[in-house]
Amino acid sequence: MQIVTTLAELATAREALAAPVGLVPTMGYLHKGHLSLVRRARDECATVAASIFVNPTQFGPSEDLSSYPRNLDGDLGAFEAAGVDLVWTPTPEVMYPPGFQTWVTVEEVTKRLEGERRPGHFRGVATVVAKLFNGVRPQRAYFGQKDAQQVVVIRQMARDLSYPIEIVVCPTVREADGLAMSSRNAYLSPQEREAATVLYRGLAAARAAFDAGECDAEKLRQIVADRVAGEPLARLDYVSCAHPDTLEELGRGSPTRFSGALLSLAAWVGNTRLIDNVVLEEERVRDPRP
Repeated sequence: MQIVTTLAELATAREALAAPVGLVPTMGYLHKGHLSLVRRARDECATVAASIFVNPTQFGPSEDLSSYPRNLDGDLGAFEAAGVDLVWTPTPEVMYPPGFQTWVTVEEVTKRLEGERRPGHFRGVATVVAKLFNGVRPQRAYFGQKDAQQVVVIRQMARDLSYPIEIVVCPTVREADGLAMSSRNAYLSPQEREAATVLYRGLAAARAAFDAGECDAEKLRQIVADRVAGEPLARLDYVSCAHPDTLEELGRGSPTRFSGALLSLAAWVGNTRLIDNVVLEEERVRDPRP
């Protein structure tokens, strides 16, 4: 496995990579979810490249950049064991050199959900992913469904900027009790870790109602909210039932139907903010326009 840091090192290494190249972008502190992306890339690509970069521009002023968990040596060992061929570990100075002033802004799909609550977050995400794409020049890039809005944003960016890259979305990997794997789970105390399972239990209850025929998006949102409200250590930030491509909230009473909806939420468990989602795939949830 080759490890590079500078753009010059990356450019030299990139010339020797067999196509197709699959890229797995990460912020490190790897868990089984990240490694599931590597396995998918390994199955589909001649070469697997990965990146490890805690991107400062996607963190807000009061967010956890300084305390975000890091374990570079462990991450490199995990990538090597998983069969990664090339790892790019740029520094902030490589990605944002002095005088940097150019940003990638995706408009409509960043205005809701995480974008509404974390101003500037997706500008940082889109910019760093564009730079990763430009440096690695993959044919495929692999992302997890857990970060559902991020996937929507990156797909939109790739279309709008004409990147010749297939965006591959892999299923959320969960613990045995349903909690979505996340680097931020490390912040949870044992009691909070147990309480955090309420996020998926709420989503699963709403999905069960959907599968039983419930097509009122507001009722589905309420099912999730009620479950989370029943956990004293959890505090709901938002719950959404939205069009999976536009993220426009769905409602009741419209005759127009389309396939699929994204049921998502963010909640605080103690001092840790977690996100999760499930995809509703049958034609039962209605368009929000009256």
